[in-house]
Amino acid sequence: MKLRFDNTFLRDLPADPLTENRRRQVTGAGYSTVTPTPVADPQIIARSAEMMAQLGLTDLDAGVLGGNTVPAGTTPYASCYGGHQFGNWAGQLGDGRAITLGEHLAPDNSRWELQLKGAGPTPYSRSGDGRAVLRSSVREFLCSEAMYHLGVPTTRALSLVQTGDQVVRDMFYSGNPLPERGAIVCRVAPSFIRFGNFEIFAARKDAETGRALAEHVLARHRHDLGLAPGTGPDAYVGLLDAVSRRTAIMVAHWMRVGFVHGVMNTDNMSILGLTIDYGPYGWLEPYEPGWTPNTTDRGQRRYRFGNQPQMAYWNIVQLASALVHLVGSPEPLQAVVADFPRHFAEAYNPMMAAKLGLPTLGETDETLLEGLFERLQAVETDMTLFFRGLADVPRDLPDSVEARTAALLPAFYAPPSEDVLRGWSDWLAQRAARLDDRPDAARAAAMNAVNPLYVMRNYIAQLAIDAADKGDPTRINETLEVMRTPYTVQPGREEYAEKRPEWARSRPGCSMLSCSS
Repeated sequence: MKLRFDNTFLRDLPADPLTENRRRQVTGAGYSTVTPTPVADPQIIARSAEMMAQLGLTDLDAGVLGGNTVPAGTTPYASCYGGHQFGNWAGQLGDGRAITLGEHLAPDNSRWELQLKGAGPTPYSRSGDGRAVLRSSVREFLCSEAMYHLGVPTTRALSLVQTGDQVVRDMFYSGNPLPERGAIVCRVAPSFIRFGNFEIFAARKDAETGRALAEHVLARHRHDLGLAPGTGPDAYVGLLDAVSRRTAIMVAHWMRVGFVHGVMNTDNMSILGLTIDYGPYGWLEPYEPGWTPNTTDRGQRRYRFGNQPQMAYWNIVQLASALVHLVGSPEPLQAVVADFPRHFAEAYNPMMAAKLGLPTLGETDETLLEGLFERLQAVETDMTLFFRGLADVPRDLPDSVEARTAALLPAFYAPPSEDVLRGWSDWLAQRAARLDDRPDAARAAAMNAVNPLYVMRNYIAQLAIDAADKGDPTRINETLEVMRTPYTVQPGREEYAEKRPEWARSRPGCSMLSCSS
């Protein structure tokens, strides 16, 4: 099957009346038509077999996925949006280096937007060149697919193309720009519409275009969002409610697997509750709720792991504010916003109960959770390996501290003291009192089904990047293969389930990252 396009976004939203591809403010329009800039030598170095099957594709064209060929039946475009960045209104942002090829109809008639990230400049590129480098593209490709297999709501990745061009980047904004290999990721999602798409029209008091966008989302994504038929102000309130619920579920999954997005600006928040824009993300290795992988956020730590639910709530408030001019009154939107903490708790509590092997998680378990999080920080403790080890702790605990805590030892980055182990022994006894009467083996299997063994640790991605930088993409594909079954022990893949090695503690790309790509 070939690509089959039907572009509702282009039909429903007004187009930028100007066609020249130069950086500028675009008003009264939802998008600008723009053609990808050709690259020197596009080569597909990785692809997602699952995404190919979902799209009904049997082969991929490097020319199309590298931006050198525009497929028949579509008009590529870049979307206009704004956003709050690190809490401040940033004005127009838009797709500065992502160009959407169009909406492909799969064999089951599901609709998927195909977007080339790194395909060249657009009117929204500001001072950028519209390109992306190999290191950030590898990270996005791998993490998109890894998150999907973890069961986390996410955009997807179809392919990773090496362009044959050099792209100059200053990785840590330190005044040392260097040429790097260029690459393009083909991202795939039912929609790439963000909170910022609504914000830009509200900020400009452009109710006509804002209403067209809202009606487009209702028409195209009603089924995805679980909305009843209807249009107008009440439907817009229902839209906010659906987005709020889905966002709460997404962030609860982030907390479940230890994912830190790193840059939860409103222009990086999907109206479908999908993880979008994999930039300076990271994974908790030593459990630390105050950790952020983003060097830009080093001082403020606004987007630290433990603050992600609060930041999602803040972003929902901004989306609600952007809908007031369409609804006519803030009160019904405020009522929806007030429900976000409840939606998050309803998603998060069952996930945490399952991680711990408990039948439920109630108010009486607050002390149990406080003790867990306090002890996880007492010494450096790998979050992923801790929960895998916890599954092997029986309900009927051994008498000795050493025997009780033996299954947890592989999670510690340094040998724990006797006091730390006694603390864990006491906590395990509290947990044991809350366990149901399932056989230990059944409980362990259920826990291992929600506690991954393999996650897309930054140092693992960096090893794949290092090899690809030397012209060998096999590590990318091997890593993808491992991440396809993250909950199942894979003999011979032990290196993918190890704690972060000491060499990766401070190496660029393995701990803190920047937005540079």
